[in-house]
Amino acid sequence: MSTIDEPSTSAPSTRAERNTDPTLGVVSRPAWRDDSASLLTRGYRFGERIWSRAPRGARSAPLRLLFSDALLVRGAEGVAAFYDEERVARHGAMPPFIQETLFGHGSVHSLDGDEHRHRKATFVSALYEDGQVARLRPYLEREWRHEIDAWIAGGGQSAYDAAVGALGRAVMRWAGLPGTGDAKTRWARRQAQIVDGFGVPYSPEYLLAFANRRWSDRHAERLIRAVRAGRLDAQPGTALNAWAWHRDREGRLLPARLAGIELQNSFRPMIAVARFTAFAAKRLHEHPEWRERIAAEVAERGSLVDGPLATAFAQEIRRTSPFVPMLPAFATQDIEVDGRIVRAGGRIVLDILGTDTDERSWENADTFDPARFVGVDDYEAIAAFVPHGGADVATGHRCPGEKLAIAGLAASISAMSDPRLTILPTGLDVNERRMPTRPRSGGRVRAAGSAGSGARCPFHRA
Repeated sequence: MSTIDEPSTSAPSTRAERNTDPTLGVVSRPAWRDDSASLLTRGYRFGERIWSRAPRGARSAPLRLLFSDALLVRGAEGVAAFYDEERVARHGAMPPFIQETLFGHGSVHSLDGDEHRHRKATFVSALYEDGQVARLRPYLEREWRHEIDAWIAGGGQSAYDAAVGALGRAVMRWAGLPGTGDAKTRWARRQAQIVDGFGVPYSPEYLLAFANRRWSDRHAERLIRAVRAGRLDAQPGTALNAWAWHRDREGRLLPARLAGIELQNSFRPMIAVARFTAFAAKRLHEHPEWRERIAAEVAERGSLVDGPLATAFAQEIRRTSPFVPMLPAFATQDIEVDGRIVRAGGRIVLDILGTDTDERSWENADTFDPARFVGVDDYEAIAAFVPHGGADVATGHRCPGEKLAIAGLAASISAMSDPRLTILPTGLDVNERRMPTRPRSGGRVRAAGSAGSGARCPFHRA
């Protein structure tokens, strides 16, 4: 039996009618047809293909993934259905090659119900509280000032690479991890490669991501064991302290390896913000008026962090350039969205990009316009804004590190807006088939007026 039920309609007589008559709904895909390959070939544009088979403005569309019926959903209605804890489960929905490499075996991302809420509470305490964001700010200021100085001195790092280092060192210091700045940069690069390679199982990059995952898990486990043995001091309020002493619902300490995995899940998302930073470099180049406004804001405030304009720009980057295009889950009960029902056991898939750019939810949805977020403080109240997940932070699956990520991205944007720097136009194209993706060059940043920024050597002028 199909796990997707659709409104009763008279079957259209021709393919043209099936594709063009919005009153007829969407015809079920034949059992032998599958959309999985299209996800690999179309990447972030996968959703567009599925929605092209649905009536304009539809909130749900049937598809087949791994030769099983599924329902793609979007908009506020889709978000509400996907994050309904009573009727949706995530355990086993994420492909194992992603779960094991990106999040780690047994991590909070694979849990549901009371077990999920219990472990999530430690993430909320360690990451989400305003005091935790305040602790991060001086580290962001320090590390991005260092990267600005390096660029002005002639450094050639891309925005992406600079962000891996700056955000990695800042968040690791915030997390209470020991080691020199260079050691933190090296571990941040390993973490960044895990993020870069988890979605390409057909590539050697995936094997490298798997190797870096193994190394990182062992290293984090050693840190947890050192804290528990009294050989390493973990300051109260830090993520290192929180996970070294986290206990499960039965009062038992987490196994050291699993505690180390959750420790990484506390700081790796900040390192993943480097991908957003590369997109920010592209958008700052395309919108120099915003770059000038943000530079003026930094000069007036005397700080790289928490500028309202930089924060609005960061939010628009997150809206238009999500980390992944969609998320899967299983329906544990029958769920109806926009007249279609996914039966218990079927997959429900949230179109992240399609929701963040939904024309029914956003004015001029396809236009990059940071002004839409100016003065918006409660972004969590925007139901169709889910770049870091949706629903309630404490009880649902919204990422508790979202506020940290916004602060890190806004600081990155402020740093790249420095008038002593320039962003080169080359290499800003994006391969939308690859997941996750970013501008090809990572965003080349150079000192303004340097040879690398387009100025010609005086000895070679005509």
